[in-house]
Amino acid sequence: MSNIKNLAKQTFWYGASSIAARLINYLLTPFLTYAAIVKPEDFGKMSLVYAAIPLLNVLFTYGFETAYFRFSSGVQDSRKIYSTASWSLIFTTLVFSALLFFLQHSLGILIGLEDFPKLIQLSIAIIAIDTLAVVPFAKLRQQGRPIKYAAIKISGILINVLLTWFFISYCPTHAAVNSKSWVLYFYNPSDNIIVYVVLANLVQSVITLLLLTKEIRAIKWEFDFTLWRQMMMYALPLIIAGMGGMINETFDRLMLRRWSIGDPVFKDTQVGIYNACYKLSILITLFIQAFRLGAEPFFFKQAEGKNPQRTYARVMKFFVIVITVMFLVVSLFMPIWKFFIGPRYWAGLSIVPILLLANMFLGIYYNLSVWYKLSNRTSAGALITLFGVGITCVVNYFFIPTYGFIACAWATFFCYGWMMVHSFLWGQKVYRIPYAWKKLLAYLIIVVIIYFIHGALTHLFPGLPFSILLAIILTFGYLWFVARIERKEFARMPFIGRLFQENQK
Repeated sequence: MSNIKNLAKQTFWYGASSIAARLINYLLTPFLTYAAIVKPEDFGKMSLVYAAIPLLNVLFTYGFETAYFRFSSGVQDSRKIYSTASWSLIFTTLVFSALLFFLQHSLGILIGLEDFPKLIQLSIAIIAIDTLAVVPFAKLRQQGRPIKYAAIKISGILINVLLTWFFISYCPTHAAVNSKSWVLYFYNPSDNIIVYVVLANLVQSVITLLLLTKEIRAIKWEFDFTLWRQMMMYALPLIIAGMGGMINETFDRLMLRRWSIGDPVFKDTQVGIYNACYKLSILITLFIQAFRLGAEPFFFKQAEGKNPQRTYARVMKFFVIVITVMFLVVSLFMPIWKFFIGPRYWAGLSIVPILLLANMFLGIYYNLSVWYKLSNRTSAGALITLFGVGITCVVNYFFIPTYGFIACAWATFFCYGWMMVHSFLWGQKVYRIPYAWKKLLAYLIIVVIIYFIHGALTHLFPGLPFSILLAIILTFGYLWFVARIERKEFARMPFIGRLFQENQK
């Protein structure tokens, strides 16, 4: 139980920083979607930029964050591992950045932003600076220093939000009423407003890197080529897996724009609606992000102990319970959540439950991926992800022209569902973990049934008060059901166990 408690503590601390940072960042979504100056097609252009950045981040980091965790968990010199990984990323970042600047026009054509070279240039700079911060952040996680990690992350996001407000709200108004305003020294009203949203992100990245100065100074003038080669052999398949993961997660925006039928404004609007509704799965995506930050180093450390498989199985159980509750909280309370985005984007609300389920599958897959990372079979993860990419591309290619962003949602659902199932079946043959898979599958099916029950009853008896009341009853009913089924498991947990004892009295 102490192992689970340690993971919960790590997930809480890293998760608190991640959730706080992402929540602050997500505040930009209602701000941008409600702002009159930002049109849905502009929001779509921004979505294309932020679809390309994570994909290129995978190429720039080439799996070295995970490789750093894998090798640092052993008995090797951690300082040498840190310096070797850092210098590798510094050198390749310079090379890749120069190459992207040389090919920036071709990159713009590829993502549909050839008429906005400033967006491309700013994006390249963001990717380069974020890459330089990867290993220093990994060092903080490896050393268990969540407070500094949280402070840096949240500080950067706050700066991003303040600058975005400054560029979107203050600068246009001030420049319009004063032709000699001081903001005109760096603000050009003729530029697309999204340029300044991305510029705010660049400033955030620069300041974040500066706040990691102490970790950067810890990089020594040493590079172990033999160690680097071993890390590369481990990490190379992760590039394919990471690229595939980003294609599955963000590339559908680019596919949607390219394969939608209509003029450029309609295409960008479709991307904007899809991306805004995707953000309504915030609760699950935030938890998954928080869990990954704590779980990855945790899993490697647990592998050194006795019977780590039992720990992994129990982690999976608690994980599934949490995300099923979150599914209900978001899907059943959609009449409230929808106000998170502007009414111009509500046309895509029907895809939110599909995307919620898809992200649940993705979170389970991240749990399952422990088998190929621990058994050094990272090529298996690459192969699974590539099949997922195939599903994403095929479904989107054939169905986007007819169904638009709805096809993207279902492609994501089938892709992550297939990856989850295949990883489970393959992993049980190579590195068997005693997951209570029948019970976990039952939980997933039950919450989907609850969602349809809620939908059917609210269709018969429409009205917001009834919908919310029914959502509360069904959500607490599910919580009571899980508590009854897992009462022995929960009783072993200190705080919850005391509650069980008090109820029994």
